[in-house]
Amino acid sequence: MVREVLDMLRPERGGLFVDCTVGLGGHARALLEAGATRLVGLDRDRDALDLARSALAAWVDRVELVHADYRDLPALLDARGLDRVDGVVADLGVSSLQLDAAGRGFSFRRDEPLDMRMDRSRGETAADWIREVPVEELADVIFSYGEERHARRVARAIVAARTAAPITTTGALAAVVRRAVAARSHQRIDPATRTFQAIRIRVNRELDRVAEFLEACVGRLNAGARLAVIAFQSLEDRIVKHTFRAIVAQGGDAFRLLTKRPLAPTPEEIARNARARSARLRAIERLA
Repeated sequence: MVREVLDMLRPERGGLFVDCTVGLGGHARALLEAGATRLVGLDRDRDALDLARSALAAWVDRVELVHADYRDLPALLDARGLDRVDGVVADLGVSSLQLDAAGRGFSFRRDEPLDMRMDRSRGETAADWIREVPVEELADVIFSYGEERHARRVARAIVAARTAAPITTTGALAAVVRRAVAARSHQRIDPATRTFQAIRIRVNRELDRVAEFLEACVGRLNAGARLAVIAFQSLEDRIVKHTFRAIVAQGGDAFRLLTKRPLAPTPEEIARNARARSARLRAIERLA
């Protein structure tokens, strides 16, 4: 949704912009080409930063790329003496790079180590978490984050399987989930999809502090600056929606909601990239 992001953030005005999830550098590049004076790009994934560095090489004197969690943005700005910015974009959730790259463990389409970490320099892997998590907590995560109605059955199956042998690969986990769900499921998606999503969200703490980040972020916007957020699943989008509405309600005339309904990708974009179909963009502007 590059065009929609540009329409919301208006980089032709110049100024300092932040891409909180720089990924392959697509949004960052578009912002710079459209007139952003300076850009700070963050990502938890070092592989993504390496690729973004190459993609943004033409603007090396105007770009700073930082290995960091986007939720730490206020501290990063403070460390650089930057009080306010002129626009922020955050593209939440797992990226195509992470889904497609071999050895990352995000996808069950390949049998590989069950990692799932966006930042491989820290934290426990999905295999580590599955090995120790109590069945009740596992079921709650699968139900809450995966919206899987067979969550308790899946959790019990995972615990039974790990008792026989550690679950260390994507193929092994997917097989357990499919056996637990398939006979009772009429979903058009793979029966393992929701469980994989839930475990990935838990391992990366994807929903933690999102509302706090959004509130802090709008507090760092200059007057007339905007924050645009893209979410790919309903749990994230719900947090963005309710947080933006609360900011506007509490802020009086200081903030304006730019998207009463989220913007969706065009049919043309979906035709180019089927994964874009679930993207939803919401934006807010600081007026004063």
